[in-house]
Amino acid sequence: MKKGLARLYRYRWYIFAILAVQYLIVYFQRVAPAVVAQELIDAFQISGASLGLLASAYFYPYALTQIPVGILSDSWGPKKTLVVFGSVASFGTIFFGLAPRFEFAFVARAFVGLGVSAVFVSAMRIFAEWYRGIELARISGTLMAIGGLGWFTATTPLAFLSQTFGWRTSFIVTGAVSVVFTVMTWLVVEDRPAKKGLPGIVEHAGNGIPAKRNVSDDLKIILRDRCFWSIAVWFIVRGGALFGFFGLWAGPYLTDVYHLSKNSTGNILSMIAFAMIFLSPVIGHLSDKILMSRKKVLVGTSILNSICWLVMLLFYRTLPIPSLYVLFFLMGITISAVGTIAIIAAKELFPVEISGTSMGTMNLFPFIGGIIFQPLMGYMLDSAGKTQGMYPASAYRMIIWLLFITSLIALASIICSRETMKRQ
Repeated sequence: MKKGLARLYRYRWYIFAILAVQYLIVYFQRVAPAVVAQELIDAFQISGASLGLLASAYFYPYALTQIPVGILSDSWGPKKTLVVFGSVASFGTIFFGLAPRFEFAFVARAFVGLGVSAVFVSAMRIFAEWYRGIELARISGTLMAIGGLGWFTATTPLAFLSQTFGWRTSFIVTGAVSVVFTVMTWLVVEDRPAKKGLPGIVEHAGNGIPAKRNVSDDLKIILRDRCFWSIAVWFIVRGGALFGFFGLWAGPYLTDVYHLSKNSTGNILSMIAFAMIFLSPVIGHLSDKILMSRKKVLVGTSILNSICWLVMLLFYRTLPIPSLYVLFFLMGITISAVGTIAIIAAKELFPVEISGTSMGTMNLFPFIGGIIFQPLMGYMLDSAGKTQGMYPASAYRMIIWLLFITSLIALASIICSRETMKRQ
C-alpha cells in the first residue's frame, strides 16, 4: 500500500506539470493582444473598438462553453475533454497567426477561446481526484502561479519576439507547442488514480467520475444557491478588470498617457504576472493553513483592490513610474492571484459529484466580464477620439472610474457571501 501511495504521489506531479503548461498557454492567449495591440491594428487596419471586439472573440466561446465543459468533465471525463478541446485550440492559434484579414482573425480567435475553455475546469476536476481537499487551494494557487508565468511570457518576451520575428510567427510557434502538450495529455494524464492501477485518495474512495448525472437537477442545485451568485458578481467585475483593462487596454494606457516604450510597457504589465507567480501559492497557503478561510481572503483582497483603483483614479496621469510597478503588482494580487480561491469556494458549496459542473458554471462569469468590458472600454476610448494617433488621458480616466465603481460592487457582493471552507 505504501509503495502504491508513493507511486501515486509521484505520478500526480507528472500530470500536474503537463496540465500546468496547458494553463500557461491559456494565460498567454488571454493577454497577448495587449502587447501586440498596435501590430494587430496595423495588420488588419482596425479601430480601437474593433480591436476590443477581436480580443473579446476569445471570451464568447470560452464563456458559453464553461457549463458544457463542466458537465463533460463530470460525465465524459476530463482527459478526453482536454484532448478534444486542446486540438481545437492548437488549430485556432496557428490559424490566427496565418489570418489574412480581420474576419479570419476573429474566427481564429474564437477557435482559440473555445479550445482553451476546457483547461482550467478539467484540470481542477482531475486534481480533485488526485489530491485531498485540503491540498486543493495550494495546488490551484500553484496552477495560478504557472498561469502568471504565461502572462509574463505574453509581456516582455512576446514584445521581444514580435519585434524580432513578427507577431504572426510568435502565434504559429505557440500553436505548435499546444499540439505537443495536447498529445502529452493523451499519453500521460488520467482522470483518476484507478486508471493507472494506483490507490485512490482516501476521501475520494468510491467516488470516481460518474457515468451519468441529471444535468438539469445539478444546475438547479447550483443556480439556486444565493452564495453562488455573490461570488459570480465578484467574478464578473474581476474578469472585466483583468481581461478588459489589463488584458487589452493597460498597454495602450501606459503608452498614450505616460508615453512609455513597448519594452517599458511590457515590463510594467509583467508585474501582474510576477504577482501571480510568487503570491498565488502564498495566498493558497494563507487560505488553507493560516486563516483557514476563503471569505477572509476574498474580502481582504477586494478592499485592497478598491484602494488601488482609487489611487489610480486620483493620480491617473501623474504617478511616478516606480509607483506604477508597485500598483500593477498589487493589482496582480487582488485581481488575478485570488481567482482560484473563489473557484475553490464555488466547488466547496456543493457535493464533489457536481464539482466539475459547479466550477465550470462559476468559471463562466469572469469571461462574461471580459465580453462586456473589452468592447465597452474600446467604445469609451473611440467616443473620445484620438489626438495625434493617441487616446487622451481623460478617456482612460473614464475607464478607471468604471473600474473603481465596479470594484466597490464586487466588494459588497463578496461581503454578502458565506464561508465555504467549513464544509470540507
